Amino acid sequence: MLGDANGLVEAMKIAARNERESSKPVDVYFGEVISKSPLKINVEQKMILGEAQLILTRNVTDYTTTASVQWASGKNVFQIYNALKAGEKVILIRQQGGQKFIVIDRIGGK
Repeated sequence: MLGDANGLVEAMKIAARNERESSKPVDVYFGEVISKSPLKINVEQKMILGEAQLILTRNVTDYTTTASVQWASGKNVFQIYNALKAGEKVILIRQQGGQKFIVIDRIGGK
């Protein structure tokens, strides 16, 4: 009889925990880039995330874009060197219930 009660209590605890987690869709974290290649980010000095766990936004990656420049005719293609570097501070969000972290942007800057 006592075993059934313990199982019920445990099930209620799990249900309550799941409800709390579902009410907050994302968690915000702060981290520091500790390695550029391979990319590694130390999150709040608690865990180190590798490339497989990270989703990078355009704000933190190198990319190519087309732009018009007033002093030149027509459009030109430009390479933007915006990849993260060791020592930079970043803001991340963790996907709900997931193991992936989205690197939103740098914090501060020079």
